[in-house]
Amino acid sequence: MNCKGQNQTGEKLKPTVITETVVHDTDDPAIWINPKDTSKSIIIGTDKDTDGGLYAFDLQGKIIRKVSGLKRPNNVDIEYGFILNGKSTDIAAVTERETNKVKLYSLPELKEIGEFSVFDGETERGPMGISMYKNPATKEIFAVVGRKSGPKEGYLWQYKLSEKNGAVTGEVVRKFGKYSGLKEIESIAVDDEMGYIYYSDEQFGVHQYYADPAKGNEELSVFGKGDFTSDVEGISIYPTSKKAGYILVSNQQNDTFNVYLRENPAKGRIAEIPVSTLESDGSEVTNVNLGPQFPKGVFVAMSNGRIFHLYDWRIIEKRIQSEIKASKQPK
Repeated sequence: MNCKGQNQTGEKLKPTVITETVVHDTDDPAIWINPKDTSKSIIIGTDKDTDGGLYAFDLQGKIIRKVSGLKRPNNVDIEYGFILNGKSTDIAAVTERETNKVKLYSLPELKEIGEFSVFDGETERGPMGISMYKNPATKEIFAVVGRKSGPKEGYLWQYKLSEKNGAVTGEVVRKFGKYSGLKEIESIAVDDEMGYIYYSDEQFGVHQYYADPAKGNEELSVFGKGDFTSDVEGISIYPTSKKAGYILVSNQQNDTFNVYLRENPAKGRIAEIPVSTLESDGSEVTNVNLGPQFPKGVFVAMSNGRIFHLYDWRIIEKRIQSEIKASKQPK
């Protein structure tokens, strides 16, 4: 379904595309960029239920592929270029909460290529959030996994992916991350280029850590405290250059996205974007030109109604710039 974007001050932005509905409950999207033709890139999204699924949508919102029978899949993320059986393979990693596993699929086929259990030995497991990290120097690929509940220290575990018997598996290499204890931690995002992990402590703020385990477990910052109506949710990172851009974080109960500077998020919120998306849990964004409909990239957000919303980035960018300009006007 195609819709017209609107950017007048005060109005909610309208999605450019709304996907077809899933069966139960959309939760989290990811974006796979087609290297041969970016206009044929794919949105990957989870359908969260005991009989849940993993969906692939084209950029017109049509369902083009589906994996069924997953046991409450929560979040999904993508990384490129894992060497499997001697071949470069793009991977979608999905948390399966009721089995305490991460399941792995090749892209764009969504063929299962491995799995591994998470939080082994813990009394509180229930994996929810996941984000992938590829070390730019070593090319090693990791999965950073969060859970429904956990301790005040070491809430997140980081797994290094490797090949074993022709399949992808993961081995824990780090346990890190502070937790306020207020609600839960679900959304995790990694900025490969800048080398940072961000995660939403739902009624507290956004934590920042180094993504490379070799750099240690020191907390670098917490931002967004006091900026949210209730839950701090989905995190998306839009680069405008190698070291600048925007971090968008879902202000779930306000149906807005708070925007922070990628180069210095601790400086504070620079804009709040009102969207038509309802109570968004998860989101993702890319700055890649995906064709005439999304020439500066697409912002994808989960919405109530068993759907995902796709926004032409130009609509988002125009509103951000408008809010920044308005904030500089004398009052």
